Amino acid sequence: MQLRYAFRLYPDSGQQAALVKAFGCARVVFNDAVRAREEARTAGEVFPTAGELSRKLITEAKLTDARSWLGEVSAVVLQQSLRDVEAAYNNFFASLRGERKGTKTGAPRFKSRKDNRQAIRFTANARWSITGSGRLNLPKIGAVKVKWSRALPTTPTSVTVIKDAAGRYFASFVIDTDPHADAARMPATGHTVGIDLGLTHFAVLSDGTKIDSPRFLRRAEKKLKRAQRDLSRKQKGSRNREKARLKVARAHAQVADARREFHHQLSTKLIRDNQAIGVEELAVNGLARTRLAKSVHDAGWSQFVAMLEYKALRYGRTLVKIGRFEPTSQTCSACGVKDGPKPLNVREWTCTACGTLHNRDHNAAINVKTAAGLAVTACGAPVRPGLVPAQREETGSRGFPPETCAA
Repeated sequence: MQLRYAFRLYPDSGQQAALVKAFGCARVVFNDAVRAREEARTAGEVFPTAGELSRKLITEAKLTDARSWLGEVSAVVLQQSLRDVEAAYNNFFASLRGERKGTKTGAPRFKSRKDNRQAIRFTANARWSITGSGRLNLPKIGAVKVKWSRALPTTPTSVTVIKDAAGRYFASFVIDTDPHADAARMPATGHTVGIDLGLTHFAVLSDGTKIDSPRFLRRAEKKLKRAQRDLSRKQKGSRNREKARLKVARAHAQVADARREFHHQLSTKLIRDNQAIGVEELAVNGLARTRLAKSVHDAGWSQFVAMLEYKALRYGRTLVKIGRFEPTSQTCSACGVKDGPKPLNVREWTCTACGTLHNRDHNAAINVKTAAGLAVTACGAPVRPGLVPAQREETGSRGFPPETCAA
């Protein structure tokens, strides 16, 4: 599978100027391609092909006075910008036809030089390289200093240079992983686990382990409010306002980086220790429209589950997602009786059928594991909850008794 390895770049002043020029040229070619397609759509004509756009917007444009400066950057950067336009339109049309999963994708829009994030991509034919001293040599930019936090497992196929909102530069390499090396890194294990994600604790495991929620955004709120207040008092267009904007962006970047690091460490540990993992598919978009929105975004459940998903695929693990409507918090994990919905302030409850005292989150984690088919009985058979007649005092409900092994 393909993964991205990102490393911090430290270009000098001359290299920063060259990168700004490359960002600008790629942006102009992208906007010209979008404009050409929109003009063709308005006139009722057939969309120009990628080859026609390349010839008109790059090859012929370099010969004109208005676009002669396109020749000052690598041609691969400009070609990749056209590929981005093509991919954006393909995603847009696939979304219209209902072939693309997720939320609807809009039509490509013009990029602005004021966008906080800028990026260019170099493929293998751009002849970029990593020097013997560990610098990243980019065509028409130079050898840029790289902070190598780890070694690249294989030779990259492409590199994307990114400037984020905080003014930091990154090199993102595309790597094809080696399945045999991944299998040796994390050998098979017989453990399975169910995970209940929440806000009081970030995660509660079916074995009773509770992982506290770091609340990175909540802890940094005072600093963020102060930085945002200073930004609002600066005159628009001034250099002081740009300095204040960078301060706000860096504060947010610190929060996002800390949250991402926490997710990486936890997801790697869970994948390493367990052969199969069950997790509930939460409606994050719906929860983000409630009074818990800030806490939900601060937890970052979607990012964490996405990490579990690709790491499970990489290391040969199994990740099972159960439906969001599974009554994991309402069902007794001991006898299987559905005890009804409970408000969020109820953290412990006693089953009316068997009298077992449950911790809400731990009970839900056990039910997630059972619903995912990861729980096993003493003889090793998988446990799947079955339907039984309702209790007399709970007419109309469905019970879930524990299954037993056949003799």
